[in-house]
Amino acid sequence: MVDHVGEENVNQVVDAGKGVSGIPPETHAAPAPETHAAPDPETFDSPGYELPILLFAGFRTLIDGVHTALARQGHPDLRPAHGFVLQAIGASPYGATASDIGRRLGVSKQAAGKTVDRLLALGYAERADDPADARRKLVFLTPHGIDALTRSAAVFDTLRAEWAARLGPARVRDLEAALRAVVPAGTAYRLDATSWLGSA
Repeated sequence: MVDHVGEENVNQVVDAGKGVSGIPPETHAAPAPETHAAPDPETFDSPGYELPILLFAGFRTLIDGVHTALARQGHPDLRPAHGFVLQAIGASPYGATASDIGRRLGVSKQAAGKTVDRLLALGYAERADDPADARRKLVFLTPHGIDALTRSAAVFDTLRAEWAARLGPARVRDLEAALRAVVPAGTAYRLDATSWLGSA
């Protein structure tokens, strides 16, 4: 390196053993390492995309917990999508047609029929003639299907209690109240989640 000192060029050699201009390296102050303070949780805002990811992760944690418990309680073949269909069938105590189920799920009659066929094969639902119209078939939950819904409701209560034990009951109630405040009225209990996720 060349320095200009009083009109003269002075060669300044940097040598690992000698430092700069012969000054030992230990006399140079090392730059202070960068430190990053933890964000203040009261003022720090996460990126917007994290909110839906965290909400979905919470949803999936609960659903996975329900199905793990249901598998131990005699329902190993149930899948998350089946729960929505069982709810759609059980929404009417007088039975539901494939069109009714499809409408509640936001899918076609044919798509609903395929899932219903699977639930029939697993023993969760059954078909019967509509007494008001012999051309129509109604779908009902079997005792096995009712048992699955009853057990899932109990497991959801258990999982909510676990969240309350971990976070505190007030925080869980606040979370539920906050979600009710931002979710549009009348849409909290929609059953068309699987069709919405699967749409292109």
